[in-house]
Amino acid sequence: MLKYIHSHLRWKIFLSYMVVIFVGVVVLATATEFVAPAAFNRHVSDMETVMQEVASGQMPAIDLQKSLFASFHAAVSEAIAFSVLAASVAAIIAGYLVTRQLISPIHDMMEASNRIADGHYDERVGVPGNPATGEIDELAQLAVSFNRMASALEKNEEIRRRLIGDVSHELRTPLATIKGYMEGLIDGVLPPEPGTFQKVRREASRLQRLVDDLQELSRVEAGSYILQKCGMPVMALVEATVARLAPQFAEKGVALETDIPSGLPEVVVDEDRIGQVMLNLVGNALQYTPPGRTVRIRARRTQNKVQITIEDTGVGIPPEHLPHIFDRFYRVDKSRSRAGGGSGIGLTIAKHLVEAHSGRIWAESEGRGKGSMFIFTLPVR
Repeated sequence: MLKYIHSHLRWKIFLSYMVVIFVGVVVLATATEFVAPAAFNRHVSDMETVMQEVASGQMPAIDLQKSLFASFHAAVSEAIAFSVLAASVAAIIAGYLVTRQLISPIHDMMEASNRIADGHYDERVGVPGNPATGEIDELAQLAVSFNRMASALEKNEEIRRRLIGDVSHELRTPLATIKGYMEGLIDGVLPPEPGTFQKVRREASRLQRLVDDLQELSRVEAGSYILQKCGMPVMALVEATVARLAPQFAEKGVALETDIPSGLPEVVVDEDRIGQVMLNLVGNALQYTPPGRTVRIRARRTQNKVQITIEDTGVGIPPEHLPHIFDRFYRVDKSRSRAGGGSGIGLTIAKHLVEAHSGRIWAESEGRGKGSMFIFTLPVR
C-alpha cells in the first residue's frame, strides 16, 4: 500500500490535505482544552455575580436569562476564537511544509528549463523518490522525462556542431585544390591544357556530390518526402541493382552473386527509395572488396518481413566501429580520403529510408580483413 501511495502523486496530494486537516483538528481540540476552562470559569463567575444581583434586587429576574446567555456566548466565542487561530497557524505551517515537497521539484525543473533555453544543455534535475526500487510518482516520472529530453537536446547540439565541423572539413579540401589549380593557371605555373581543366572539373564534381548528398540527407532526416509504396517482388529489386552495377563489378574484377528464393512474398516499398538503399549498400561492398573476391546478395523470409543481406569478402569492420557505422561522415579508416571513400553519409541516408519503411538495418563483421554484412528488413504485403 505504501509503495502504491509513493508512486502516485494524487494520493500524496490527498494525504497532504488529510495531514493538514488532521493537524488543524488536533490543534483545535488541544487549544480548546486549554482555553475553554478559563473561559467557562469566567462564565461561572459572571453567573454568580448576576445571581447575587438578582437576589439583592439590583437586577430584574426577567434579565437573568439574557445575561446568562450573553456570558455563555462570550465564553464559547472566546474559546473557539483562540482555538481556530491556533489551528489555522498550525495548518498553514503544515501545509507549507507539505506543499514545499511537491513544489520544489517543479521549481527546479522550471529553473533548469530556463538554463537549457539559454543554451546550457548539460542541466539535469534530481529525481524525487527512489528510482532504484521503482517507487516514483508522476513528478519523478516528469523529472526522468525532463532529463531524457535534456540529454536528447545536448546530443542534438553536439551532432549539430560536429556536422558543421564535418561539412567545413569536407568542403575545405576540394575548394583548396580548386583554388590551387586556379592560382597555378593564373601564375602560369600550370599549363592551360585539358588535363588541368579535367582535374578542376573532378574536384568540382566532388563538391557537387557532397552538396547533393547533404541536401538528400536533410530531406530524409526531416521526412520531407512522400513514399510511393506498392507491392514489389524482391527479385525485381535485386535484378535492377545488379543491372545498374554489373559493369562496375566487371571492370574491377569482383564477382556479384545472388541467392533469392523463388517463394518469397512481395515487399511493400517505394521502389526508387529502396533501390537507392540497394545501390548504396552494394556499391559500398564493391568499393571495399579487392579484385578477385565476391559480393553476394541474399534474401530470406523472417516472420512478416523479408531480410535482405549484402555480404562481401572485403576489408571488414572492427567491432568497435559497428555501433557508429551509420553516423554522418563516419569512417572506419580515418586516413582514407573522401575521393576514395565517398561522402560518408550514404549509410545514414540508407538507415533513414529503411526505417521510413518500418524496417531495420544493421551491420555485422567478424573484424578487419574478414568481410562484412549489411542487413535490412522490409515489410511483406
